[in-house]
This record gives sequence, structure tokens and C-alpha cells, in this order.
Amino acid sequence: MTTTVTMRIGAERRAGTTTFDSIDPYTGEAWATVAEASRADVDDAVAAARAAFDGGEWSKLSGRERGRLMRRLAAVIEEHADELGLAETRDNGKLLREMGGQVRSLSAWYEYYAGLADKIDGRVVDTGRPDYFGFVTREPIGVVGAVLPWNSPLLLLTFKIAPALAAGCTIVAKPSEQAPVSILKFADLFEEAGFPPGVFNTVSGASREVGEWLVGHPGVDRVSFTGSEITGAAVAAAAAKHLAPVTLELGGKSANIVFPDADLAAASNGLIAGIFAAAGQTCIAGSRALVHADVYEEVVARVAERAARIRLGDPKDPETEMGPICFPGQHEKIRRFVAQAKEQGADIVGGGGDGGLGGLFFEPTIVANVTNDAMVCQEEIFGPVLSVLRFSSEEEAIAIANDSRYGLAAGIWTADIRRAFRMTKALRVGTVWVNAYRTLNYAMPFGGIKSSGFGRENGTEGLHEYLQEKAVWIETTGATRDPFVLG
Repeated sequence: MTTTVTMRIGAERRAGTTTFDSIDPYTGEAWATVAEASRADVDDAVAAARAAFDGGEWSKLSGRERGRLMRRLAAVIEEHADELGLAETRDNGKLLREMGGQVRSLSAWYEYYAGLADKIDGRVVDTGRPDYFGFVTREPIGVVGAVLPWNSPLLLLTFKIAPALAAGCTIVAKPSEQAPVSILKFADLFEEAGFPPGVFNTVSGASREVGEWLVGHPGVDRVSFTGSEITGAAVAAAAAKHLAPVTLELGGKSANIVFPDADLAAASNGLIAGIFAAAGQTCIAGSRALVHADVYEEVVARVAERAARIRLGDPKDPETEMGPICFPGQHEKIRRFVAQAKEQGADIVGGGGDGGLGGLFFEPTIVANVTNDAMVCQEEIFGPVLSVLRFSSEEEAIAIANDSRYGLAAGIWTADIRRAFRMTKALRVGTVWVNAYRTLNYAMPFGGIKSSGFGRENGTEGLHEYLQEKAVWIETTGATRDPFVLG
């Protein structure tokens, strides 16, 4: 039996005029029936968000009162974490132990930004004129259109809406057609937490038009998008038509760099975590392992041995370590990249098949003896495929790592603290981990450079994305001046 999920527009749960199915990647069967938004639904969602922002109850709340509601939302999320985590696993096939853990962690994001909601201040400015008093205020930017991917829907939604709520904005969210259910269910928690109608709205659809209607809507004041590079460019172009600023968190081809003085057991485990956790379906995947020539063979052997023992299976089983790929098109894309690498002479050290499970499973795969100009090293695969490259010096490692159009993240494995500092400065990325990989926190800004996007999520930097500055001049003497001279 399938579950039916609706959109939330203002105070209304809306079923849409048509529906589409969400497919469980593990079973291959439809498990949810989802509302398909019309253009009128998108218009209504933006109108509801605008009404809440411009003159509704939400617009009259103080920062302290917004923070109180956000703390209540954090508590409600904890009460529903198991249900939401299961919805994400059934939608995208990732491990329940990971999806459940992600959902349970979300309350910390809302509590953190709740604490910032009443600390949005401005500054007094020396105008250089004794007859003027000047100050700057920070105000919410308005209605935010948030477009989400399928790999970690609620976590990546929270990156966007927790700071937006703290700032005083209202939101219309469009989940991925591949994994819409958790976000649509999450919308109902706002009513339970006591938020006014229209603060958080959802529109869903299997058609690309739904997202296009949202990001191109003249009533949307800011767009925040997480997804592919190509779609991100289209989102930015659509938003630019009505001059809405955009935050883009796009792809990556991140380098995980192992020096010979590193703890090789820890580094090898870090390479595994960087690419095979979440079946490689994460933007921060450490999909390029750069390993010093002196330890290359040892590290490849260590990683291959552990990868061969990764347990594939039902993502709801706590013993499973990798679930299926989210949907057939993504599975086929991964298969093509590996086949092409093999045809071009790379060594497939392990993996490349379905592990005997069929369906959408793809084994942890290691591509060795490959150079950085290969497609498998330059294109984001978004799957459990690790390319392992050799380097001989720190300078060469930097050159290889930076030889990518992406700039999202990197990892460094070394016992030399001086080298670590040199490397963090030289790597052209938004996040660097030293002797660690794939760690996130609400207080640390997150985002990329180059084709990995622009803008930052999380931290106080994420809050500032949803605020705009207003300069105020107050004449203090009452005197008149020459109206034809800039004063």
C-alpha cells in the first residue's frame, strides 16, 4: 500500500490536480503517491509566503519570538525523527542509520539559528558630516525559493531555511522529484510547532517546470539551490531575469590527499568514508584519492581490501553499509563512467558490478593507475567510484588537486602540521579537512568556489545570505541646503 503526500500552501494541504509516484530504490516499487503542482499552485505558494512576510503574523514577530518558534520546531523534529528518516531511506535508498542520524541532528541547526534570531544588529556610521546621523540596519530579504536535491533532502533544506527563518524570511521549497516525501511531511511540523500559515510552503512535481516556475517567479526575492552544475547555471539565469540573488551549492570532484608520513590506517579509512559512505551520492565525496608514490600500492591495497568487505543490502538493515543507487538514470551514468575508464586503460581494482544483488546496486569501485585528465577524474560521477592518482611532491599534489573546474572540498592526511597549513592555503576549495573527511556542523560555513557554486550556508555567514543592509541618513539641524549640489 502506498502513502499519499500533499503540498503545504499557506494553511492548506493541497493534493494537486495530478500525482506522480515515488519509487523505493531497494524494492523498485512505488511507495508514495505525491502531488504534482500546477503553475497556479506555485503562484499560490509564493503569494502565501508573500502575505506572511509583508503583513502577516510572522512579519510582526520579534527575533526572540521567532527563536522561540524555532526551538519548538527543533523539539517537534526530534519527536518525528524516526518517521522522517525512514521516508528519506525509502525515497533515496541511503542507509537508515545515516538518514535517521541526519534527521536527529537537525534540531541542533534550528536551536543554533534560534539563538541568532534576536542578535541581528546593525551599526552606527560616521557620516563625515556633523549635521547627519547615519546607521545601517539588517533586514530580511523576503520570500526565499529553495530547490533541493535527492541525496539528503532534509539536511540540505535545513542549511537553507534555518538561517532564513532566523532572519525573518518566508520560504517556498521544491523537493526533488526523486525524493520528495520527507520534505512534504516535514512541512506539517510547522503547524504543530505553532508557526503562522505561509511561513513555510511546499510545491512538488515530477516535471522540471515546477522548479522553473518557482525560481523564475517575480515574487521570489532570493533563490537557494543545491544540485548539479548544469541545473545550477539554469537556475541562476532564470533568477537573474527578475534580479533575484542566488546561492548555489553545486557539484564537486574533491581530492583526498595522502602523504607518506600519514597514519595510513586512518587515511585509508578516511578514503573509504569520503567516497563509499552514502554510496558516493554526496557533493563532498572525496572521489579523487591523491596518494604519494611511496605509499601508493599499500594504500590502494588497504582501501581495496576494506571496500571488498563493504556489505551491500537493504538500507533499513542496521548491518548494511551501502544501499542501492537512488534511481536508474544515476545507476546507468555510474556504469558508463566505469566502463569508459576501463576502455581507456585504467585498472579496475575492485567493484564495477552489482555485487550479485541486481537492481540498482553498484559495488564500491576503485579505478587505479589513472591520470587526472581522464573523464573519470574530471567529471562528477555521484556514485561509489574512487579514482586513485599518484603524486611525488607537495607541489604536484596541489597542482593535481586544483586541476579541476570544481572547488568544493579537499582532505589532507599528514603528520606534518606545517605542511597542513601550507596545503590549506594552497588548495582552491571551500572546505578543507585535515586528518578527517566528511564532517559538517551548523556553525561552520559551507560552500564552494569555481563550478562548485557561490554563497555560503551554515554559520553566521549563512544567516547573512538572507539579510540585506539598509543605510539610514538623519539630518539633525533642520537647515536647508542648495538643492542642486550633492550634499
